[in-house]
Amino acid sequence: MAATTIPVLPLLLLFAAASASASASPYLSPTTLFQNYKNMLTNFKIFVYNPAKPFTFQNPVASLFYNSLLKSPFRTQDPNEAHLFFVPFSLDTSTRSLARLVRDLRVNHPYWNRTLGADHFFLSPAGIDYSADRNVLELKKNSVQISVFPVISGNFIPHKDITLPPLNPSASVISAAPDNASTTSFLGYFKWDGKTESNFVEELKKDGDFLVDIERDSLDQVRNVKTSKFCLLFYGGDVAWMVEAMALGCVPVVIVDRPIQDLPLMDVLRWSDLSLLVTAHGGAKRLKELLNGVRDEKYSGMRRMASAASKHLVWNEEPRPLDAFHMVIYQLWLRRHTIRYARRELV
Repeated sequence: MAATTIPVLPLLLLFAAASASASASPYLSPTTLFQNYKNMLTNFKIFVYNPAKPFTFQNPVASLFYNSLLKSPFRTQDPNEAHLFFVPFSLDTSTRSLARLVRDLRVNHPYWNRTLGADHFFLSPAGIDYSADRNVLELKKNSVQISVFPVISGNFIPHKDITLPPLNPSASVISAAPDNASTTSFLGYFKWDGKTESNFVEELKKDGDFLVDIERDSLDQVRNVKTSKFCLLFYGGDVAWMVEAMALGCVPVVIVDRPIQDLPLMDVLRWSDLSLLVTAHGGAKRLKELLNGVRDEKYSGMRRMASAASKHLVWNEEPRPLDAFHMVIYQLWLRRHTIRYARRELV
């Protein structure tokens, strides 16, 4: 698919509508987003280094992003026209092998040394930690890391790194579900894995305003989500269904005991206005007070924005305009401005 075949006019209409009321928009900057996105489609080029040996990512969403990148119109075979450089390596690459890989880039190619790797990016589903090796440390601190949300604490550097939206395996259920949820039955819906934070969940079970669901019948789950105001999920738990919940009009509530900065599309979406971050401290009673404290007008806006934002968190086997793949690429486009250090001549 060539970049020029992507329909730009519908995008213009979409963002013009979003720009008309910025306060009701899920985007941080609707006008800037559209202009940057259009420029990205026309100009962005990524050079992919050849891996030492063929490999596949076992993580489904990482694999989908990687394969989409390789087939995308953003990929170039000419490194001299590239804005960014992708460094592919498998999940089981050891620290020593990773150090050797970066060292080879430094020695055999001219591009790494221009920015010390700041115009390079790599894909590591769980993220890489800090290392005493100079080459791995340079990769960690300078290059853009793309990981799968959520990321292990310490393996993510805010404002530099990016997370992939979770892969939602049941997106097709949304269109198949009956649209008869005009009334709200529950304040909060929680799809529980049966083990995480069990004491807190037991408190939720005892309160009739919350529905704790362990069953996995897809249509029943969709019906329960559509009749709930808020959908609860533990940060680090089962987050894959978050996109589905947002699309169905259920405002996500992330339960976490510390600030988080690795939510997907942090450069694009106003997460603070379309979701809630709450702590489990204080138990179900405190949570209920917080949720009931959201005024109807504010809740209606959050619900609309969550539904609109969900469209950018959906993965497609064949990427479509403004979907998860393109918005991750857009975040890379925003990071293309790097300082190119002048190479010092030896005297």
